[in-house]
Amino acid sequence: MRAEIISVGTELLLGHTVNTDAAHVSRALSALGLDLLQVHTVGDNGGRLESALREALGRAQIIITTGGLGPTDDDMTKETVAQVTGCPLEEDADSLRRLRDYFGDRPISANQLKQAYLPRGSVVFPNDAGTAPGCAVPVACGQWVILLPGPPSELLPMLENSVVPFLQNMTDSVIASFMVRTFGIGEGTAALRIADLTEGVNPTAAPYAGDAEMFVRVTAKAASAEAAEALAMPVVNEVRARLGDVVYGVNVTGLEAVVVEGLRLRGQSLATAESCTGGLLAKRITDQPGSSEVFGYGLITYANEAKTRLLGVPEELLARHGAVSPEVARSMAAGVRERYGADYGLGITGVAGPGGGTESKPVGLVYVALSHGQDVWLRELRPHGRYLGREWTRRLASSHALDMLRRHMAGLDVEALWTVAAL
Repeated sequence: MRAEIISVGTELLLGHTVNTDAAHVSRALSALGLDLLQVHTVGDNGGRLESALREALGRAQIIITTGGLGPTDDDMTKETVAQVTGCPLEEDADSLRRLRDYFGDRPISANQLKQAYLPRGSVVFPNDAGTAPGCAVPVACGQWVILLPGPPSELLPMLENSVVPFLQNMTDSVIASFMVRTFGIGEGTAALRIADLTEGVNPTAAPYAGDAEMFVRVTAKAASAEAAEALAMPVVNEVRARLGDVVYGVNVTGLEAVVVEGLRLRGQSLATAESCTGGLLAKRITDQPGSSEVFGYGLITYANEAKTRLLGVPEELLARHGAVSPEVARSMAAGVRERYGADYGLGITGVAGPGGGTESKPVGLVYVALSHGQDVWLRELRPHGRYLGREWTRRLASSHALDMLRRHMAGLDVEALWTVAAL
């Protein structure tokens, strides 16, 4: 069964809002075994939306629109769909009741009330997070146009709770997809190692470059989720075997999730001391649910004085080697661990750029250290090619810190990537 997505909103075309809706819907369609043909973005213009709808209906059985269901004059998705499908708008009693419950004793304007009007014959999807309901509009020849609200906080629960079950009844196949996540290997090198695996049709394997890392997606299609998983797992296991210990997980959200869960299972704690990353490492850790069980202290010691006063880095060490040095990184990691009573300490110091570099300490040079007990390990990140920017450098440094801790907890060589070019 073929599907297309039409994202509606001038703010998307202008780049004022990132279109995350299309990504969420695409993943849901993939998991259901639906073939996504195209993703369109149109502004708040009825004529252009009508044209996109008619073209999509000429190719696909399922059309999903996102956005344009609100109360303002430029929210015209329902009106346009009603015109294209020949299903006039009618008041939906349950949607009206839910709308009145949402506003309580506050007055409801006419433009708010229009959200309770839906194309005739629609299957209604209630909105538990906002005011605009979604719906599935029947079209001739078994086609459907599914309307979803634009805000992700409203779209995601509606997609999961209503749309996915609705679509599951229409498909005779299910896709199982597994992301084999890695850190410490480039996309090109990984592709060479799994070249023959990428030639398969079902299951398929494909490498993708990520944010300072890469992953391999293995996908299989079958009549049931169990059968699809059984097809995919031998390839997943083979990918893991060929890529080795740079693989840090399958279907995990990131290195930070693996580290937080690993610390939690071990009953251990972490403290961090950051200079050039400015708290990014601590943010990535605290973004994880349950991080408070394992993470108590994250210090941003940007100035030399802060390194000395908060971490105990000796002034003479800073004077002799400079803030960006292996010695200071090691002292930061050990100092934050010892002073704040953690099992592990991570320290990061470097030149994130774009300025501040010297011949001996170029822009992009970063030292990352891990302290545990009496041991301290170090990685040096020295770009051997084009400088990729401040954000990239900071992200890469924080990933190396997490990877060092991940590898130590797994009993692997922590300094295996101690001198690394930008991935």
